[in-house]
Amino acid sequence: MKEIHFKNVTWIDFENPSADDLLYLQENFNIHPLALEEFMTPTLRPKATQYDNCLFLTIHIPLFDVKKRTTYPGELDIVINKNHLITGHKESIYQVNTFFETLENSEGKRKMYMNESPADLMYYLLQILIESCFPKLDHIVKNLDRIEEEIFSGNEKSMVVEISIVKRDILNFRRTLKPQHSILESIIQKENTIIPNRIKPYLQDLIGTNIRLWNTLESTKDTIESLEETNNSLLSNKLNNTMKVLTIFSAIMLPMTVYSNILAMSADIPFGKNVHAFWIHLGIMLLLSLITTVIFRKRKWF
Repeated sequence: MKEIHFKNVTWIDFENPSADDLLYLQENFNIHPLALEEFMTPTLRPKATQYDNCLFLTIHIPLFDVKKRTTYPGELDIVINKNHLITGHKESIYQVNTFFETLENSEGKRKMYMNESPADLMYYLLQILIESCFPKLDHIVKNLDRIEEEIFSGNEKSMVVEISIVKRDILNFRRTLKPQHSILESIIQKENTIIPNRIKPYLQDLIGTNIRLWNTLESTKDTIESLEETNNSLLSNKLNNTMKVLTIFSAIMLPMTVYSNILAMSADIPFGKNVHAFWIHLGIMLLLSLITTVIFRKRKWF
């Protein structure tokens, strides 16, 4: 548990909260039991619930798994009342930890962010979390540029797996980000003393930021789908060309194969006693292949 105070505002942060942490909250804060239960229970969907003396929020932050190279949702639970902002998360969230340490180490920052109310502090925290998505999107865009360059450099085959990885990353990012829009709207629509009306325009601005993120994600989704389609087309074209070459080669070799099989079935091979028999038959086979090639050319089969 980490705790920081400034004037009448207190921020308490729990990383991987335990049963002892829940007991501490029960004994020291007048928080609705249902809010405490939800605080300790993992939630698959973001939600905003208003109780008599507090507001409970669950949001999901897009986090990146370096080993699996994909985005996954990191849950952040928030309980806010008149004087306290209480946050809890199972995993370490870099932006939350950095913001907390910044406030802890700087009185000027505490005066800037904790001077008014816990609702103001929550707004600044949400702003940091949402804006932290932009560098992640920039990373995805760089991956798309690299994939495009590799595709048109003739590396279509190696890009099949890479496109799938980036496509999964974009899909998980979208799945994490989309519900946040409705959560922010529900906070604005709720009439209570915990979220003052003066903060609601700022929360509305966060909705605008969320929309810009979503529009960028839509663009990356369309781009990766177009790149995948282009890559598949180029791969298919290469495969068709390969099959065409093999087919032509087989067709040209067919008369030679038939001729050699006919000779093998004959007990008395023509020109068999001639010292140049091998070269004679080889010349006949090459002539048959040449005739086949000329016929194919005239018919524009290749």
